[in-house]
Amino acid sequence: MIWNSGIGFGLFSSNESFYYHLITSLIIFINILIIYLSLTADKIRSNMYVIILGGSLGNLFDRLYYSAVPDFIDLNYNGLHWFIFNVADIFISIGIFCLIFIEILDYKNKKNEK
Repeated sequence: MIWNSGIGFGLFSSNESFYYHLITSLIIFINILIIYLSLTADKIRSNMYVIILGGSLGNLFDRLYYSAVPDFIDLNYNGLHWFIFNVADIFISIGIFCLIFIEILDYKNKKNEK
């Protein structure tokens, strides 16, 4: 287990207080934006935004309470390591991948209608 002061998958980790607070403020702003998007989007997109928001709020709680996010899932194969991450990161990633997939399908459907 490691304590991550950056964002998902350990990106932008820093020991400097200014950057930590800047990233935390940005995360709060993005969460507010996601709440707005979830309230204005259609049902399937709204569900994906809520999945992303759930993961993000879990990480935000850890950032505010512990000043870092505990990452504890370490995938490796034959000595090759991927990023260390947590369950909240999984939900954020699943929600984003599903939104991308929905947009691709929607684009193809609109293109075929023409």
